[in-house]
Amino acid sequence: MTNSNETAIDINDLTDRYIAQWNEPDPQVRRKLIADLWAEDGVQLLVDPPEDMRNAAAELNFPIPALEVRGYHALERRVERAYDMFIGTGHRFVRRGEATALLHHVIAVTWSMVTEDGAVVGGGLDVLALDADGRIRTDHQHIAVA
Repeated sequence: MTNSNETAIDINDLTDRYIAQWNEPDPQVRRKLIADLWAEDGVQLLVDPPEDMRNAAAELNFPIPALEVRGYHALERRVERAYDMFIGTGHRFVRRGEATALLHHVIAVTWSMVTEDGAVVGGGLDVLALDADGRIRTDHQHIAVA
């Protein structure tokens, strides 16, 4: 994925590092992974929020909100919270298959959340839009339960 003014991007390497940020136990290493992977004002949008949030919004006649974090600090907090909730309780995230180039600088990665014995308990699809430097500008995350 390049043009004459851009660096080649190995999308499988990028998505492996993306998955690694979620599994990384060391906060300093996670911080470095985020700084290396994401544009400074990068955004992650959780497109399908948890069911209780969707139900609460529907009860109030609000559209179902996408949840959004923006910038290094918010991304660090998001990854840290996911680590505490999932990795810290014995799960890990793994890439499923090869990453897919959808458009120039837009890639998709599917992933699973697995238990220590490898049982799949969840997963999702992330659509990553990259900037000219190959950093994540936006991440539209779609989560599915197993």
